[in-house]
Amino acid sequence: MIYGGRSGEHEVSVASAASIIRHLDRTRFDPVPIRIEKDGRWTLADKPPMSVSAAEVLEHGRLDVARPAKSRRETFLVAHPGDDTLVTVERRDLADPRQADNSAMVTGLGLDVIFPVLHGPYGEDGTVQGLLELANVPYVGAGVLGSAVGMDKAVMKTLFAAAGLPIVPHMVVIRSQWERDAPALTARAAATLTYPVFVKPANLGSSVGISKAKTHEEFAAAMTLALQFDRKIVIEAAVPNAREIECGVLGNDAPEASIPGEIVPSREFYDYEAKYLDEGSTPIIPAPLLESQVRDVQRLSIEAFRAVDGAGMSRVDFLLARDTGAMYVNEVNTIPGFTTISMYPRMWEASGLPYPSLIDRLITLALERHAEKQHLRTSIT
Repeated sequence: MIYGGRSGEHEVSVASAASIIRHLDRTRFDPVPIRIEKDGRWTLADKPPMSVSAAEVLEHGRLDVARPAKSRRETFLVAHPGDDTLVTVERRDLADPRQADNSAMVTGLGLDVIFPVLHGPYGEDGTVQGLLELANVPYVGAGVLGSAVGMDKAVMKTLFAAAGLPIVPHMVVIRSQWERDAPALTARAAATLTYPVFVKPANLGSSVGISKAKTHEEFAAAMTLALQFDRKIVIEAAVPNAREIECGVLGNDAPEASIPGEIVPSREFYDYEAKYLDEGSTPIIPAPLLESQVRDVQRLSIEAFRAVDGAGMSRVDFLLARDTGAMYVNEVNTIPGFTTISMYPRMWEASGLPYPSLIDRLITLALERHAEKQHLRTSIT
């Protein structure tokens, strides 16, 4: 299992990994916790992460910290097929004269399947998936393309539109455009989308860096915040009086959709704090929807999953206008949260697939997808 990562969603990833390991069938699986530190180093952790919520990780992060730097086991993915998936280098304390002749110990480790529990850039966006493809090792979740598209909200919306899926009006702005002519872009957003609008970093999840803007002044502040996390910003028209509906998708070529759920946020919208740090948000599973709406959510979820070339798992988020009943596909999350409060495992639990069985199924799907790819030719001779 690879968790942590060099992104603003590091703490959520640690909590997701802890929850998955807690529910893993230890009679069938022997987990190997591989932690990516915030500075990007990969380490082989002494013990699995223990904090099962992002709030716990932030408050008690020391419980999940790897070894001290002087004796840390750094690990490296071998980027070619072979028996050793990982090479681990155990750094010794050079200040200790007893270790002067043996400053590092190198060992190899083979893994049967990897579960990337990484949220955000440098993990959920196809970067780690590309490494795993080079290593030719089975892994859970979407491939390089699906992961990259699932992270980039701007490209994702382009594919949704091409597939005929309902999406909210939006515009995309990059940093250089904003720096060159912020007043013109502000006027364009107000005129074409009208306030209020949501301002989002294109390549981030867990609502990190997202703001709701109702005025020019709030819009400028929202852009300043979002540009701290990404060079590409997505600006969306707000759906009036919106309900936040979610649905899980599971499978490869024949995906299935879960019972939908609904989030009633404790704040004006479902931001990072509302998701992970306070306890006021209310999940409702199953979502109180008409039967026809449930069918629409499930159908659109599978169509969105296929539009981004999904595999294994995804959580699809919707915005439902209370007044008109209009349904909009908001985004696909290719590595949904697995914390104790995360909707993806809870929706599948309500659909008849308990958490441990869900993990088993995801691992099976990873192995099936990998086995299918082994039949492909890599040479023309």
